Amino acid sequence: MGIIIPLLLITFCCIIIWRAGDGFMAASEYIGRNLSDGVRGATINAIASSMPEVFTSLFFLFILKDAEGFSGGVGTTAGSAIFNGMVIPASAVLTVIAMKMTKRVEVSRKVMLRDGIALIIAELIFLILISGATLYWYHGLLLMLVYVAYIVFMFATMKRSQRKEQLEGRVVEEMVFVENDEPQGPFLKGLLTFDLERIFIGNNRISGRRAWSLLVFSTISIALVCYFLVLACEWVGADTYSIAGLGEFNGLGIPVMFVALILASAASSFPDTIFSIKDAKRGQYDDAISNALGSNIFDICFALGFPLLLFTLIYGPLQIPPEMVALSSELRFLLWLLTVLIVIIFVSGTYFGRGKSFLLLGLYALFVLYIVGRGAGNELAQSIADWLVSIVRFFRIG
Repeated sequence: MGIIIPLLLITFCCIIIWRAGDGFMAASEYIGRNLSDGVRGATINAIASSMPEVFTSLFFLFILKDAEGFSGGVGTTAGSAIFNGMVIPASAVLTVIAMKMTKRVEVSRKVMLRDGIALIIAELIFLILISGATLYWYHGLLLMLVYVAYIVFMFATMKRSQRKEQLEGRVVEEMVFVENDEPQGPFLKGLLTFDLERIFIGNNRISGRRAWSLLVFSTISIALVCYFLVLACEWVGADTYSIAGLGEFNGLGIPVMFVALILASAASSFPDTIFSIKDAKRGQYDDAISNALGSNIFDICFALGFPLLLFTLIYGPLQIPPEMVALSSELRFLLWLLTVLIVIIFVSGTYFGRGKSFLLLGLYALFVLYIVGRGAGNELAQSIADWLVSIVRFFRIG
């Protein structure tokens, strides 16, 4: 019972994040309608779908107010990055194949290399920067600046011809949005199903005002539910926890970072999954994958950098115990290694089919087994962890 309650709460959080993410997607697509596919996927869509990671990391840090809270944020963002890089592209590709829309997906190696190399560099900076026993406000600021640099690079590499094409097509794009006459149904049904697009837009023409209203309300909804997501993860990791009126229950008694790596990261990645699957159904395969890679850059740079900046400005430097430093270094280095492997899989060949999809899902299953083994104190998992930490210490980056 002690584990069932938080798992039910996490499931509820997944549903709300999913529904709010749909509304966020509709609004962000309208706002970013004049960007090229690859740029929109790696920026507007990536930011929109990564809002749960921002709020989850924020609440972990401000609820626990210590190094364990920060480790929860690291676990959420790193776990989400691994989920995004492995599960989401595989799910998107297998979905369109199962629907017989295509037998394999052709993706742009240029886009994959661009976003993949940018992600590898960002994670290397993350590995080197967030190390040591004390973290200051400028660590968070520097992480955020890495993402700003990535955005500037994305817009700078957007070809001038593409910009002209997008501007010329603006009227056509707006017509596509405003002439969507698909009936949305009654307002009451929207409330009962938490369909924010139905509530805010309904059968009306979407406009800038409605899009921004939908965006703001979706953000607030995601923020509120992420608070309960963090509470549920804290309950799972605790030795014991209590709920007013229900009594005291037993948790698993494991570090919250391990809980966040699997449960919080998967729950917060729901919008990313929906975004990419919908993009793949539309034939926008570059967006479907670049959204996942762009989300990873946003997760490790902004979703962790912003809470760290805000917390240290309010409460001062964050002290990290030696064992937490080693655990964080192990995870960050593992994230970097897996990202390099993911990028190699992406760029090896022009097509993305069942083989690559099942390979990525198999790798994620091994990652989950490793994390479960670490939480349970498995000897093999611990020996792998010791090896990862020894490499980090050898290069003096952790």
